[in-house]
Amino acid sequence: MKLLNIILIALLAITGSAFAGQDKVKAGFIYVGPTGDHGWTYRHDIGRQDVEKHFGDRVETTFVESVAEGPDAERVMRQMALSGHDIIFATSFGYMDAMLNVAKQFPDVKFEHATGYKTAPNMANYGLKLYQARHVQGIIAGMMTKTNQICYVAAFPIPEVIREINTYYLGASKMNPDVELQVVWVNTWYDPGKESDAARAMLSQGCDIIAQHTDSPAPLQTAEGLGFHGFGQASNQYNFAPKAQLTATIDNWSPYYISKVQAVLDGTWEAGTYFGDISDCDATGCAVGMADFTNMPDNVRAKAEEVKAAITAGTYHAFTGPIYDQDGNLQIADGEIADRAHLDSMMYYVQGITLPFPN
Repeated sequence: MKLLNIILIALLAITGSAFAGQDKVKAGFIYVGPTGDHGWTYRHDIGRQDVEKHFGDRVETTFVESVAEGPDAERVMRQMALSGHDIIFATSFGYMDAMLNVAKQFPDVKFEHATGYKTAPNMANYGLKLYQARHVQGIIAGMMTKTNQICYVAAFPIPEVIREINTYYLGASKMNPDVELQVVWVNTWYDPGKESDAARAMLSQGCDIIAQHTDSPAPLQTAEGLGFHGFGQASNQYNFAPKAQLTATIDNWSPYYISKVQAVLDGTWEAGTYFGDISDCDATGCAVGMADFTNMPDNVRAKAEEVKAAITAGTYHAFTGPIYDQDGNLQIADGEIADRAHLDSMMYYVQGITLPFPN
């Protein structure tokens, strides 16, 4: 009898192991903007498409675009969970609490939240160190500006946006201590009209280099129309403004999405955190990519390449102390490199930015 029990237990263990994985995965993606924004959402959807190319008929993907943060997002996530999705990716900071609520209701579904900081047993978070590329943009801006005024079209005052404003300014002021920064908050991720108006206002007031943390090419196109330079956001936007783009950050989510779908297939998926680095590269490119350096003198290009190489090698970190906030408070100690917890909660402007901090 004991021997029979042992055999039964062994068979159950083998069966459980065999069915830990899956033959096919249904993956859902929730986007804050349209897939045709040519920025943030566009690049996430490229990642979704690469998942389909990689796995073929072993995966089914769905997506819902332009989902408002809040109750609408929670409704869409719940519907995805109810309709048989094995894993759901939500791609905006404002989806965090909604996803946490739905994850608690569907413990057998895997949930993944981009750019947040909360997790659960069945909810992971993931992001990219896009501030690394933004710092290189700052280096270029500090060297290229003729008016000593650079500007930034910003979406919402959340830590991700704040830290990129800070790293942009730190790069620019490193090369040009006289540089001043203007910021306009448009309170939207995607509204080409608002983005263009914000860019036009700053460029007409003395700014001559523009960056953005919004999702359309409108600020860059506005810069080109007025004879100025700027940076593409989230994807290579050179074709929209070939005379204006100096470089662009290129978000590459494909390796992460492929790896997490593979983990569901294998039965090895775990909740955790991911913060993709400029040095994380594979056949699809680097997690944090940059477009070619164009429309700049050779000395500026050489410096940008030098700083990018040092960041990639891990010998240069933009957020290395001492770093003070604009009120003179020490935020990062001398020689200390900011960790992810600090970066994910960064709600201060660095010393030298004279603008009032947004509420």
